[in-house]
Amino acid sequence: MPKMKTKSGAAKRLKALGSGGFKRSMAFKRHILTKKTTKNKRQLRGTTMVHSTNEASVRAMLPYA
Repeated sequence: MPKMKTKSGAAKRLKALGSGGFKRSMAFKRHILTKKTTKNKRQLRGTTMVHSTNEASVRAMLPYA
């Protein structure tokens, strides 16, 4: 059987953790920041976990993670 390919876009955006979950960065922090409040931009810093309802599709995109 041929090897399964990893989705390169997902590999750049997601990181597998030892607990079995996936770490991701927050969206909506790239541009058009002037109309967003300081509180909103501050809360978009850092990383968060991929939601459990999306984990199956993430595992399909990252078969070797």
